[in-house]
Amino acid sequence: MLAQETYTQSDFGGVGLLQSPTARMAQEGEFSFVLSRTTPYTNYSVSMQPLPWLEGSFRYTNVSNRPYGPAYLSGSQTYKDKSIDAKIRLWEESRWLPAVAVGARDIGGTGLFSSEYIVTSKRAGPFDFSLGLAWGYIGNRGDIANPLNIISDKFSTRPSSGSGATGALSINKFLRGRPGFFGGVEYRSPWDWLVLKAELDGNDYKHQPQSNNQPQRWPINLGAVFRVNRNVDLTLGYERGKVATAAINLHSNLATHVDPPKLNDPKPEAVAFESTPVAAPPEATGDRAMRGTADSASPEATPPPSGAVSPGSEGGGNLTADSSARSRRPPDQVDWREVARTLNDNAGINVSSIGRRGSELVIHGQQDRFFYNAEGVGRATRIIDNRVDGSIDWLTVRSERNGLATVDTSVHRPKFIELLDNRIDLQTFRRSVEQDPVTAQEEEVLYRAPLKRFSGGTSLGYQQNLGGPDAFVLYQIYGAASGTFNITRNLWVDGVLAVNIANNYDKFKYDAPSNLPRVRTNVRQYLTSSDITMPNFQVTGTHKLGEDLYGLAYAGMLESMYGGAGGEVLYRPFGQHWAFGADLNWVKSRGFDQDFSFRRYHVITGQATGYLDTGFHNVTLAVSVGRYLAGDWGTTVDVSRQFANGARMGAYATITNKSGSAGYGEGSFDKGIYVSIPFDMLLPRSSRSRATLLWEPLQRDGGARLNKRYTLYTMTNDLDSDLFDKNLNKIGD
Repeated sequence: MLAQETYTQSDFGGVGLLQSPTARMAQEGEFSFVLSRTTPYTNYSVSMQPLPWLEGSFRYTNVSNRPYGPAYLSGSQTYKDKSIDAKIRLWEESRWLPAVAVGARDIGGTGLFSSEYIVTSKRAGPFDFSLGLAWGYIGNRGDIANPLNIISDKFSTRPSSGSGATGALSINKFLRGRPGFFGGVEYRSPWDWLVLKAELDGNDYKHQPQSNNQPQRWPINLGAVFRVNRNVDLTLGYERGKVATAAINLHSNLATHVDPPKLNDPKPEAVAFESTPVAAPPEATGDRAMRGTADSASPEATPPPSGAVSPGSEGGGNLTADSSARSRRPPDQVDWREVARTLNDNAGINVSSIGRRGSELVIHGQQDRFFYNAEGVGRATRIIDNRVDGSIDWLTVRSERNGLATVDTSVHRPKFIELLDNRIDLQTFRRSVEQDPVTAQEEEVLYRAPLKRFSGGTSLGYQQNLGGPDAFVLYQIYGAASGTFNITRNLWVDGVLAVNIANNYDKFKYDAPSNLPRVRTNVRQYLTSSDITMPNFQVTGTHKLGEDLYGLAYAGMLESMYGGAGGEVLYRPFGQHWAFGADLNWVKSRGFDQDFSFRRYHVITGQATGYLDTGFHNVTLAVSVGRYLAGDWGTTVDVSRQFANGARMGAYATITNKSGSAGYGEGSFDKGIYVSIPFDMLLPRSSRSRATLLWEPLQRDGGARLNKRYTLYTMTNDLDSDLFDKNLNKIGD
C-alpha cells in the first residue's frame, strides 16, 4: 500500500486529488488546515482523522464574485458558505481489490457544494489510481442516468443548490440527479518532496450554485504538491484548462506528536543509592492495607533483591553514588516541610499532607504542573528515595483535585530504582505499580501543609467569530486577570476580570433570527457593550458524597451571559469505563456590561448525562438529556476519540423539541466539531491546561447549554487509568 504520509489534501480539504476525493485516509490523529484558491472560490478547511476509516472536515468557502448580502448589512463583504464533510472507508486495499470509500460533501444547510460519492483507489508501484461516481457538485457533468431511478422517479431530479434551510441536513438531495464519473492518478516521485497529480474533473461548471457558472476548456486538472517539510505542503495546479490554483496545507499528527523539549522544567532529581539496598517485597497485590502493615525492619536486616547493584557495579545514568545516599533518614527525622516544598517545585504536587502507614508513605496533594500523572509520581519517588531510609518501600500519591481525592497511585520503591538502572523493563515494572480507589485508612500524619489562601495571575486572551455577515473574522484581543481565594480546600471564591486591548467588533451589527428567548444570539451586545468585563465570579464547593460519588455546588456570575446557582453530582466507579451525572441550575441573564447587573430573563436548566468509554479505539460517548437555556427539552450526543497522549477529536449534535420548528431560527439543530490539545504538547514547559478549538456552523438559541467553569467529570479525570497506563514511560522522566 502507498505510504500513508504521502496522502495529500484536496482543494476542498480531506484526502484527495484536486477537486475530488480518493478512497485514501490520512493516519489516525492527522489534523490539517488547508487554504486553497481556485477562482472564484477560496476554501478555508479543517480536516481531522479520528479513526482509521473516518475522516471529517469543516470548511468556509469565500465566493469572491458574489456579495454576502445587502450592502447596508455586510458592506462589500463577499459571500461565505459553511460546510461539513464526512468520508467513510468501507474496506482497505488488498492484493486484488481496491480500497473503497463513500462520503458526502457539504452536508446540510444551503448545500451549495453538496455531493455524495463512492470512490475506489488502487496502487501500482509509485502510481495511485482512483475512480469514483458522484451525485451533485463533484459529478455535475451528469455522465449517466441515475441507477437509483429503478427504485423511484424521485432520484431522477436533484433539488437546486441553496434550497435548503441554513444549518439543516439536506437529505432531500442525497443521491439524486444524474451522477458523473471522476478520478485520476497520484504519482509519488523518487523525491520525497514532490507528488504529482492528474485528475478527471466530474464537474463541467455549467450548473454552478448561485448561477456562478465558469468556463472549462477541458476536464483535466493538473497539480504538483511540494512537501516543504513534515508539516507544510504547497500545491500548485492548473484547473479547467483556464485557472492557475494554489493551496497550502498545514498539518500535524496529534496522536504521534512529539512534545517539544521541556527546557523550562526543573530537572528531575538524580537518584542516589546505598551499599545495601532495601528489600523487594512480592509484586503488588492490590491490598494496600496489608502492605501498610508490612515489616518495617531496617535494610541491614533484610537480604538484597536479586540483581541488586552495589556501589562498585555498573549502574544506569539515573543513579549516582553521592552524599545524598548517606542523608537518608528515618521518616520521623525528615524535614517534611522542605520535602513538601520540593515536591511542589520539582514534581508539581501541591501537598496538603504527608502520612505513613507502616512501610508505606502517602503524599496527599494536587498535581498542578504535569499533564501526565506518571511523570509527577516518578519525580516524587525520586525525591522521597533521596531523603527516606529503607523503612519505606512503597510510595503512594493520593491525587486530589479541588479538594476531591480521586485515586491512589502506589510505586514499589526498589522496583523503581531497578527501572531507572535498566535492570527491569517497563512492562515488568508495571506489575509493581498500583492504582486503587481512595479508602479511609488510619495513618500517622507526618506533615500537614498550611492552606494557601490566595493565588492569581494574568494572561492574554483571544476570541473570534467567523463567517458572519458583518465581517468574515470578528476578533478581540484582551488581557485577563484571575484570582482564587481558598476558604477551605473544598470551598473557594474565584473570578476573572478582562480588559479589551484591540478588536473589530464595532462591525458586529447582525443579530441572528430567533423566535425563542434570546439566550445566545444576543452575543453581539455582550461583546460590544463594555471594554472592561467580569466574565466569571463565583463561589464553588466540592464534597465527596460517598464511595465513587462526588458533589459540586456553585453560585455567582457563572459565565459571561448568566449568573445564578446550581449543583452537580457524579457517580464514577473506580476501574470502570462509565459514569453517570446530573446538574441542576437556576440562572438569570446578566447585564450586557458583564458586571453585577442582571436582566429579566431567568430559567431552570440542567441535564442528566451518561458517559461511556466504548473500548473501541478509545471512543467516548456522552449522552445528555434535559432542559436547555431557552426552556427547550432535548438531547445532546457527543462522540470523541482520545489518543494515547491525551489529544482529543470529537463532534456533537443537539436536538430539542424546538428543532426544525419555525421559531428555532437558523438551522434545524445544533452541531459542531472540536479538537482539544494539551498545552503540554505545544509548550517548552509542562502544563495541565488544554486548548480547545470548536467549530459551530451557527450561533443558536435552541439547544444552548450553560458554560460552567467546573464540571465533575473533568475534575475526576485522574481516574482515567488508560491515560496513565499509556504514558507510564514518563515515570522515569
